Amino acid sequence: MPAFRSLTCYLLLLSFTTLTLAQTAEPAAQPAPPSAQMLGYTAPASGPERDWEKKFQDGIVAANVRENMRRLSARPHHVGSAYDKDNAEWMLARFKEWGFDAHIESFDVLFPTPKERMLELLGPTPFRAKMQEPVLSVDPTSNQTAEQLPTYNAYSIDGDVTARLVYVNHGNREDYEQLDRMGISVKGAIVIARYGEGWRGIKPKVAGEHGAIGCIIYSDPKNDGFFQGDDYPSGGWRPRDGVQRGSVMDTDFPGDPLTPGVGATKEAKRLAIKDAPTVTKIPVLPISYADALPFLSALRGPIAPDAWRGGLSMTYHVGPGPPRVHLKITSNWDIKPVYDVIATLHGSGTPDQWVIRGNHHDAWVNGADDPIAGMAPELEEARMLGELHKQGWAPKRTIIYCAWDGEEPGLLGSTEWVETHREDLSKHAVIYINTDGNERGFFGAGGTQDLTAVISAVARDINDPEKNTSVFQRAHLRAIARAKDADERSQARKRVDLKVTELGDGSDYTAFQDHVGIPSLDIGFGGEDEGDQYHSIYDDFYWYTHFSDTDFSYGRALAQTAGTAIMRVADSDLLPYDYTPQAEAIAKYETDLEKLLKDKQDEFAERNLELQEGVFTATADPHKTYVPPPVETVPPFMNFAPMKNSIELLKKGAERYSKALARFRSGSADVSAQSLDTVNTDLMAVSRFFLSEKGLPERPWFKNQIYAPGAYTGYGAKPVAAVREYMDEKKWAEADAQIPMVAHVIENIAGGINKAAEDLEAAVGMK
Repeated sequence: MPAFRSLTCYLLLLSFTTLTLAQTAEPAAQPAPPSAQMLGYTAPASGPERDWEKKFQDGIVAANVRENMRRLSARPHHVGSAYDKDNAEWMLARFKEWGFDAHIESFDVLFPTPKERMLELLGPTPFRAKMQEPVLSVDPTSNQTAEQLPTYNAYSIDGDVTARLVYVNHGNREDYEQLDRMGISVKGAIVIARYGEGWRGIKPKVAGEHGAIGCIIYSDPKNDGFFQGDDYPSGGWRPRDGVQRGSVMDTDFPGDPLTPGVGATKEAKRLAIKDAPTVTKIPVLPISYADALPFLSALRGPIAPDAWRGGLSMTYHVGPGPPRVHLKITSNWDIKPVYDVIATLHGSGTPDQWVIRGNHHDAWVNGADDPIAGMAPELEEARMLGELHKQGWAPKRTIIYCAWDGEEPGLLGSTEWVETHREDLSKHAVIYINTDGNERGFFGAGGTQDLTAVISAVARDINDPEKNTSVFQRAHLRAIARAKDADERSQARKRVDLKVTELGDGSDYTAFQDHVGIPSLDIGFGGEDEGDQYHSIYDDFYWYTHFSDTDFSYGRALAQTAGTAIMRVADSDLLPYDYTPQAEAIAKYETDLEKLLKDKQDEFAERNLELQEGVFTATADPHKTYVPPPVETVPPFMNFAPMKNSIELLKKGAERYSKALARFRSGSADVSAQSLDTVNTDLMAVSRFFLSEKGLPERPWFKNQIYAPGAYTGYGAKPVAAVREYMDEKKWAEADAQIPMVAHVIENIAGGINKAAEDLEAAVGMK
């Protein structure tokens, strides 16, 4: 998923608060005009680079982006389908036509597809779910039923279960704590959860941990249906029979479930399916809200809490009973090929340094928005880079364009490629820039904050097609508009660069950032679409051209932004990293850990006191079942001193490097290419210091000790996960024990930055 693609982020973008500059007490920080010397460039090199970048930006054609989407999304193209392979071969031919050295690299992965699905209400009023999205006469590709994957959740274990039903809201861990207070157990039950507020794979995972034997996930119209606007085809929002497909693979590691840590080549040793840890422990099926309504309406028991109530015209009950539900799912557990298209434009100066760009090409069905709205601009970038190459431009570093297969089931193509080439990537990769779909609206970036300065500089050079201002300035002012309070508004106004948010999991940057320690970005536009058809048959060319980026102006803007960023890094004399924003982010992560500990100490102490005073018993409604919360052990103090000390070293190292970088950018020193080569070698090593070969506790595939997804957040990042995950589990001693290890990693990062600073100081005559 891209920066704006998760449903929660998408809805937040739609509901941002309007704030005019006339209401502000202090003016917003204005972006600095482009300097003669660009970040990472000597003064003589900056002018020619700007000229080439301008040619690139001017050459991007929105009509080409549109045609790329029309072609790639013309038929369903999931993993293993005929059109998936056809698309890969078509893109391969285009890359070769544009002058790239291109090939298809294939892997053999486990990809289950449904053989039998059944969901029925056995009483009091029998009902069988249709689990079928209807053909719409206005939508010309919705009738491709023979090629469409059925509505299902990939990597659900096979199962045939019958049990009472319990509604669990979004099915997150805090929802089960609420059920405990209501005296309701899901042990031996089938649960029904609504999509949203977390990754779908967490819902069956947590349900199984609480003893449930099956899970149903439905799309509530409050999230992405008529509650938000007119439903499809009158409007762009999910219709009553629309279903969100998707993987429910567990979070131990991404990629092929049978080959953890190694590429899924034909020769790879594979686990038995029964031993694959990322396959769910209970069966799970997704349904529409039309199919969900009879199940939810049949529930009795307590009224659902206010926050649990969706947009259906009914009273939301929690259950259990009286309905009994029969759920059955069996799949064909086949090994399928995935086709990664890898296209290389060889560097002319330092070809052993790689600048990598990627987007996936597979979809659950036609996938116009997800992923083709990102893949189509990427192809247009490659076309224009090839055109510049014919005109005499040659990148200093090697550029690798990737069209990944198998992202939707679990980042299969990118993960297997990274695992196969891990050693080479560790030696050669400079940056990975990802996209994954694209919509109309505001620019956003997630990733490692050492890239904050360079992506901000690029964003200043790209025009927003709707507002005739830079995409940087529009994003900057939006941050002010959406600030929650005066302090946050003040910080937003003072910020001179974009805020680059940390990434967890959810798209093809994962293996690059979390497994190999490569500086990564995930970029895109969004927030102004007039609907959402995520993972349904209606995410197609007709829907996209009526309710999303209808004229492909933001597809053009994405190609301009991503392609310029690729050129900016590939041609730079000095790799354009700046570590001050990253040091500030890591310092905040540590502060957040201390705050979490203090908040939990206060929360548990207060709760225990109220239990002792009888507050919960006295205030509970005697006509409703209510179980007081358990007494909690107040967390002990933890020793964050090692992390705090290491972060001080990191800040000093980052500040030292920034000063040397400022001297370089001033152009006051005559810097040799050889000395810059030395510094670049230092810089490439810094991001690798984020890794620990042991990986995270209980999740060794995730090597990065600063950036990682949470075991119970999926897409969502959980910075400093080695400490934070144990704190979330209330394992305070284990969390405390991880702090020295994380501190040691940060010390190593600081040491790497200091080495780069020392060599840059020598290069620019500061020593």
